[in-house]
Amino acid sequence: MQEEKPDRTDRTDPTDPTDSIELPITDVLDLHSFRPAEVPDLVRDYLDAAYEQGLRHMRIIHGKGIGAQRQTVRTLLERDPRVEAFGDAPLEAGSWGATWVKLR
Repeated sequence: MQEEKPDRTDRTDPTDPTDSIELPITDVLDLHSFRPAEVPDLVRDYLDAAYEQGLRHMRIIHGKGIGAQRQTVRTLLERDPRVEAFGDAPLEAGSWGATWVKLR
């Protein structure tokens, strides 16, 4: 008798880097669970979706660490014409481990 294997076509494999994950678009993007190589595209795509949904204020949490993610995020923000301003989040919202963003 042959054993049936479960149908996995409708599920994503969390270990498969080619599987995409759908994030809810809110005013906070937490980058902690993403690999550094994913961050530039993720931030650009998130800004696109947030802008399209009408969000104009958001916070991107990149962590404190050595500042590499922070620099990546801020370089992207500097180059995006929709970004009016950005800076360190308030102390209670992550201070220099997060960046607030104001879109036009």
